[in-house]
Amino acid sequence: MSDKLQEIKQRVDLLNQAAKAYYQEDQEIMSNFEYDKLYDELVALEKETGIILSNSPTQNVGYEALNELPKERHESPMLSLDKTKDVEVLRDWLGDQEGLLSWKLDGLTIVLTYQEGKLVKAVTRGNGEVGEVITNNAKVFRNIPLTIQYKGTLVLRGEAVIKYSDFEKINAEIEEVEAKYKNPRNLCSGSVRQLNNKITAQRNVHLYAFTLVSAEDVDFKNSREEQMLWLKEQGFETVENKRVTAETIADTVKWFSEQIVTNDVPSDGLVLRLDDIAYGRSLGMTAKFPRDSIAFKWQDEVKDTKLIDIEWSASRTGLINPVAIFEPVELEGTTVSRASVHNVSILEALELGIDDTIQVYKANMIIPQIAENVTRSGNVAIPKVCPVCHGETQIKQENGVKSLYCINPECLAKKIKSFTHFVGRDAMNIEGLSEATIEKLIAKGMIKELADLFHVENYQEEIKTMEGFGEKSYTNLIASIDKARHTTLAKFIYSLGILNVGLSNAKLICKAYKNDLDAIRQATPQDLVEIQGIGDVIAETFVGYFRKEENKKIVDDLLAEVTFEEEVVDESSQIFANMNFVITGSVEHFANRNEVKELIEQKGGKVTGSVTSKTNYLINNDNMSNSSKNKKAKQLNIPIITEEDFIHMLGRE
Repeated sequence: MSDKLQEIKQRVDLLNQAAKAYYQEDQEIMSNFEYDKLYDELVALEKETGIILSNSPTQNVGYEALNELPKERHESPMLSLDKTKDVEVLRDWLGDQEGLLSWKLDGLTIVLTYQEGKLVKAVTRGNGEVGEVITNNAKVFRNIPLTIQYKGTLVLRGEAVIKYSDFEKINAEIEEVEAKYKNPRNLCSGSVRQLNNKITAQRNVHLYAFTLVSAEDVDFKNSREEQMLWLKEQGFETVENKRVTAETIADTVKWFSEQIVTNDVPSDGLVLRLDDIAYGRSLGMTAKFPRDSIAFKWQDEVKDTKLIDIEWSASRTGLINPVAIFEPVELEGTTVSRASVHNVSILEALELGIDDTIQVYKANMIIPQIAENVTRSGNVAIPKVCPVCHGETQIKQENGVKSLYCINPECLAKKIKSFTHFVGRDAMNIEGLSEATIEKLIAKGMIKELADLFHVENYQEEIKTMEGFGEKSYTNLIASIDKARHTTLAKFIYSLGILNVGLSNAKLICKAYKNDLDAIRQATPQDLVEIQGIGDVIAETFVGYFRKEENKKIVDDLLAEVTFEEEVVDESSQIFANMNFVITGSVEHFANRNEVKELIEQKGGKVTGSVTSKTNYLINNDNMSNSSKNKKAKQLNIPIITEEDFIHMLGRE
């Protein structure tokens, strides 16, 4: 019995560590597959021994909240659901009853309360008994009705989620790879529980109702389906559901599984609820699960394959992540050949070795993961040098998780930001080189300095087989690189990423030196401060950049790759010379605000980001708005002109 008890303790500790890391610390120390496997083993051990520890995850349904939002106890406990991966179990569970099968959304459960037709309270699930009050945040969700027709007291439960499309847009705006959000659920959890609901509003949180808890004096004809239809009439979006019987449930599960690839709302399975409300309530509940509902987790398609290699991928923070490369297999309709191992702890737990037989699957039918290592040879060595700079590596342990780091402060992988800036739209404008792609090129040793970007065709086959690339995307990338070989001197200087030197400053300097790069490289701080708009700080950093030998080499190597446009400045066209503009709001007659900015600069003017006493004009089509820039302009008596006023200034009609 002591051995069994020890096994129980080990599994309880591991599962609790994994849950805490995932829900509270936004870390993943084991795969979903491994978590479910350990959980099922724990359940079996508890049944076999009759021993259930007080901190067992089979008894606890959540974690205490960590932030400063007010807490409130739920009127009735919010229990988790029993689960299965077997459609036959669902069929037997339903028996001769009818049920509603719906998505099990992967977000944050919220309880909403309405009184007299108005939203009065929103509380998170929390630990199932006590949640956090997030009423102000819920009021800025994208699709929650603040007022409804029904005037009685209504309590319902819904899942707050961030759609994949919104998640990708939010991540695309974040430059640093390590700062990007790991998945929509973690982003949603943080967004819903903000202390400032302005941040929540920016995250496009949606809520889908999945359970009506209570509504006074409404006849739902003893049907969950009727409740969902009634909620729709009140203005709520409800989780997609379908009515099922034992005869139709297998086909309906299959239908849901086919929708996963195109479904924009994160889901990690399905939920089956009895339609008969009274019958469901009569079944009662266990200590942890209600008996009127059951969750269905996808039966992961698991396939055996052979581990070919472990690729170590370095990032700008110094973190070096292991990635498993294996013989290609078909999973859920697509071919996969690589999966992240996440960290050294997981690598060691799986005892990975080259030529091992591993089992792979797609978590939630989307993300490739290693489920198990059958042969467990454990012959993969942790690299002692960085794959990029060959500097010394070090294993660091944080919160019980071991990760590998490069400790060389000059590691090229840590300079990804300079590459990303170089290819940006306002710089060399090389499309197809996202920060993630640049990180891969650096990690594989394809680029070591900026000039190497102009020779990636040397790695044609390797790039075509990279994740997210193919023949067409490779061809487009090469075409974009070739186009970038011919640019303006100002954009080239801006692309170098000189501290404090923006595109406007680069244009001012190039104009003052008549696009003579040799003269620009020999400029002194005293020369530069003579240019209107260039101050001491910019002058010092600009000159300091060109004094460093390593930077001189960077520039010389790049000059072998690029040519500059001949820019002839017509002095008579400089109608905005010595004038400062600020542009705000949307534009109608131009493609975007950047086009307006470029036009002003061509005419000798300067565009800044904020209104000051030096601003000559604020361009805003909505000159009556209460924006901060409008208010500042009015305080300083600066003219607010519309886009059409600006066009008239250009002499256009």
